Amino acid sequence: MPPYTVIPLSPAELSYLHTSLSSTPPIRPDGRTPTQFRPLVAETAILPTANGSARVCFSDGTEAIVGVKAEVEKTRNGVSEQDVNMADDVEDSEERGGEAQWLQLGIDIPGLRDDDALPVFLGAMLREALLADGALAGRLNINARFHWRLYVDILLLSPPLSYPLPLLSLTIHLALLSTRLPALVSQGDEDPLFNDDWQASLPLYPSKTSQPPITLLVISVQDTILFDPSVAELAVADAVLAISVLQTPGTKSWTVVAIRTVDPPSRLTAAGVPSSLGGAGGAVATATNAEVLSARERDELGSVWRPPRGGVGRKRIARMVKMVVESGGVADEVMGGLEGVEIGMS
Repeated sequence: MPPYTVIPLSPAELSYLHTSLSSTPPIRPDGRTPTQFRPLVAETAILPTANGSARVCFSDGTEAIVGVKAEVEKTRNGVSEQDVNMADDVEDSEERGGEAQWLQLGIDIPGLRDDDALPVFLGAMLREALLADGALAGRLNINARFHWRLYVDILLLSPPLSYPLPLLSLTIHLALLSTRLPALVSQGDEDPLFNDDWQASLPLYPSKTSQPPITLLVISVQDTILFDPSVAELAVADAVLAISVLQTPGTKSWTVVAIRTVDPPSRLTAAGVPSSLGGAGGAVATATNAEVLSARERDELGSVWRPPRGGVGRKRIARMVKMVVESGGVADEVMGGLEGVEIGMS
C-alpha cells in the first residue's frame, strides 16, 4: 500500500485540518497559497546513454528520474509493393491508428509491482495525456516503412510520500524536451541512414511553442480549491482531479486534453464515534459494533469527523479547469518555472 494512503491522523486532527483548509483564506499546513507549488529541484540530460532524461526532486524528498530511449522499428504496414494484396490493404488500413503503440511507458515504484493498481493507473493517465493530440506519435514517423519506438522509463527513487502524478508528469515533460533523435541522411522510403554526429541530432520537440503536456493535481475542500496537495491535504480532500493541459502551438493559450478523477485517500479515514455510542475515558460501551456501523451508514453519528462521500459538482470542476487554463493561471505559472530549467544534451 502506498505510504500516502496510510494516514496517521486522529478524527479530531482531520477535522481541524479540514476546517483550516476550507476557511477564507485557506490555511495550508506549509503556509503555501492555494495555487502555489512546492519547491523543486530539476535537471536534464543526466543519463549519457539515453536520448533524453530528467530528474526532479520535490521538497518533501520524493524524487523521480525519467529516461527516454528511441529505437528504429519497421512499420507493420510498410511492406513492399509486390507483397501487398487486397486482404493486406484492408488489414493495414485498420492498423494505421495503431501509432499510439509506438510509445511505451513503464513506471517503477519502490515496494509495488508493475501490475499493481497505482503504477497501472498512473501510466494510463500519463500516456493518455501524451497521446491526446496525436502530435507525439506523428513525430515518430521516419518514412512510410520505418518509425521510432519511444521507450519512456520512469523510476521513482523514493516511496511516494504524496500522490506522485505531478512529479512524474513534470519529469516526463523535461525528459521529452531534452530528447534528441539522430538526423536522417537517407531520403524517401529507403532504409533509414542517420548522421553519426550527435551534435547534428534534432530535438523531438523542436520549438518552445510545441511542448509536451503537463498534468496537474487539484483538490477541493468544500469551496476551496488547492493545487499540488500534500499528503496531509489529501487526507481531508472532498475530491481529487488530475487535469492534463497542452499549450496550443503558436499561442499562449491552453487546451484541456484529459481530466481524470482520483479516489482520495480521505475516504479511508475512520469517522469519530461519539461517546454515546462507544466507550470513552474508560466508560462502558452503550452500543454494539453493528449499531455503530448502522449509524455511520445512516450518517447519524454527528461526529467530529466524517469521511467525504459522493463526487464533485460540474460547477466546481469548471472552476478548477478555469484556474488552470486562464491567462496568468496555474498552467502559465508552472510553465514559467519550467522554462528556467536548462535543457541539456545527453
